[in-house]
Amino acid sequence: MTETVLLIGGGGREHAIARALAPDCELHACASNRNPGIARLAAGFETTSETDAAAITEYAESIDADAAVIGPESALAAGVADALDDAGVYTFGPRQEAARIETDKAYQRRFMRDNDVPGCPDFETFTDMEAACTYIDEYDGDLAVKPAGLTGGKGVKVIGDQVTAGEAKEYLRESEYDRVVLEERLVGEEFTIQAFVANGDVRTTPAVQDHKRAYEGDEGPNTGGMGSYSDAEFSLPFMDDGDYDDAVTVIESVIEALPEYTGVLYGQFMLTAEGPKVVEFNARFGDPEAMNTLPVLETPFIDVITAARDGEPLPELSFAERATVCKYAVPDGYPTDPDAGARIDVDEESVGDALLFYASVDEREDGLYTTTSRAFAVVGLGASIEAAESVASEALSAAGDRVRIRHDIGTASLIDRRLEHMDAIRE
Repeated sequence: MTETVLLIGGGGREHAIARALAPDCELHACASNRNPGIARLAAGFETTSETDAAAITEYAESIDADAAVIGPESALAAGVADALDDAGVYTFGPRQEAARIETDKAYQRRFMRDNDVPGCPDFETFTDMEAACTYIDEYDGDLAVKPAGLTGGKGVKVIGDQVTAGEAKEYLRESEYDRVVLEERLVGEEFTIQAFVANGDVRTTPAVQDHKRAYEGDEGPNTGGMGSYSDAEFSLPFMDDGDYDDAVTVIESVIEALPEYTGVLYGQFMLTAEGPKVVEFNARFGDPEAMNTLPVLETPFIDVITAARDGEPLPELSFAERATVCKYAVPDGYPTDPDAGARIDVDEESVGDALLFYASVDEREDGLYTTTSRAFAVVGLGASIEAAESVASEALSAAGDRVRIRHDIGTASLIDRRLEHMDAIRE
């Protein structure tokens, strides 16, 4: 029997999910923007807010959905998984309370401390911004300043990297945050591991390195992610033997303390001189990391979802031994002043051997328009990171005008810098 699956969300992450699911089920989707890549793969597409739990549940019931998959964190925070589950639609995504592991960073750190989850940095939480400023003055070292709620990857300020201590205090005083987390600045190389989780089982995917900074050379403000790469094996070039397994141990310890968790748990780690430390957890696939891992997943994604729903052990995952490089095209001015509402042309024929994933664009009767976030991504696959980067670079002629790209992602020079950085830290 063909499963009917509802996908919530209209970004690049969701396009990757749709591509992984569509061959093996009847796929339907709902999102606030009409993503042309998802729309072509779906038997039905409903335009609605990703946080409108009632409308999404009504649509799920109208198509007799057997299961649902939630892409964006905003939907998890709004309790969409709760509403769908309560209506009898199995949802591969955590309920609102479990999703707090992402949506409430103060809760996240307290959870790690209270459950002895390894890799937790020094931290304190504050509701009084003046008290937070005093802590900055008195702390012996640099700190990361994190709003407790969701900020789309753009709210964190790191003293000693992005801002001075004085600028961090000014940021806090001028903000309207009601809660913040101040934690020790972690120095090293970041990487992420995403895991499929259900019924206490944890199945992990290859490590990925995302690139948050807007401009080449890791300069500029933070973004939702300008691109990412993975290697043909589970580890990354700058990681030593055991680093991957140590990070997986962290993820497993979270699930030991959250046995009812269902969906994807994403661990963002900083590889330090002492090993992996936790930057944060996300309660869903990463964007862009989903575009690195799902294209090389050989196990049907639908098999993971049905096993989770039916209370069976999750299948062991098989991945093609291929490296991937993802590069995003973003609107001019992104992330501080994006050129939203601009009509763009994407020459799909020029992508060649790469994969094209549409993200925060809106397909209208007269063409494709940018929104306030990333427009689309190309993903190259190859036997090595270098080969995958070459495929991605050749595909970027699809970008056209009015968008910007970080061309250095996945290049040999960037990888070499990562290796040199970790060698210096380990000395």
